[in-house]
Amino acid sequence: MSRSPRHALLLVNPRARMGRAPLARERAVLEAGGIRITAEALPEKASLAGIIRREAAGFDLVVIGGGDGTLNAVAGALAETGLPLGVLPLGTANDFARTLGIPQDTVAAARLIATGAPRPVDLGDVNGHPFLNVASIGLGADLARALTHEAKQRYGVLGYAVVAAQLLAQSRLFTARITHDGTIEKVRTLQVSVGNGRYYGGGMAVAEDASAEDGRLDFYSLEVGRWWHLLGLLPALRRGTQGRWHDVRAFRTTAVTVETRRPRVVNTDGELVTHTPARFSIRPGALRVYAPAAHGTPTRPMRDILSSSF
Repeated sequence: MSRSPRHALLLVNPRARMGRAPLARERAVLEAGGIRITAEALPEKASLAGIIRREAAGFDLVVIGGGDGTLNAVAGALAETGLPLGVLPLGTANDFARTLGIPQDTVAAARLIATGAPRPVDLGDVNGHPFLNVASIGLGADLARALTHEAKQRYGVLGYAVVAAQLLAQSRLFTARITHDGTIEKVRTLQVSVGNGRYYGGGMAVAEDASAEDGRLDFYSLEVGRWWHLLGLLPALRRGTQGRWHDVRAFRTTAVTVETRRPRVVNTDGELVTHTPARFSIRPGALRVYAPAAHGTPTRPMRDILSSSF
């Protein structure tokens, strides 16, 4: 029995690293899967959420071509409308796709949308701003401010390391008050990170077992004495095992507040969106995303999609 035809709104951010790549093969795969496509031009990234809210009633799903910043811009609108999300990873890091196991190859990602079913995914929130991957205060926010569009286009994921190396020597500890689960802790830290998903910053991990589907936030604070101590932590930050170090505070929670003496900017998925005091919370299952099946949930073979579409 064939699946009813679906109508997809396709939005591609032309400023994404691969945002101007031709998508003829990807569209062919989607159409072969019985998905009718309406593509809309994007004059500005800021208009993405507005387009989705305005057009939601006429579509069954939204397919976004872009990176983590593009997805961050539409997360709130998708949660409000309930439309499922298909991801074509066209950005620099594509950390959200990495967290959910969405193929980095865009043709394979299109095939996943055509053959799979959306699954519920959590959404993080800080001061009313949604985030998919990780929000940070301190070094991570400084990195987001310094990593220009031109640097991403020129260096790709390597740009994160290049700019981070330039910032490290200038970094200073700051004082923060952390409130969570009935406790208040005052710390001196280089960076505070709060994760909804697992990956951020081009493949860094907030925790080795972090998940965007567990209904919880993963928190860590880098309380290193000197910036060069962070160099020894780099392998652990890649693996997500930094919580085992004595100068890293780490815990899992559903809500946490971070206060600083002076307002400090908060970075969410590479976008600077708010300032401290920052109140973080989790919205379990707020999004539906086409991603590889969890717990052995089957997907339709492509041959079935093709045979039912003609």
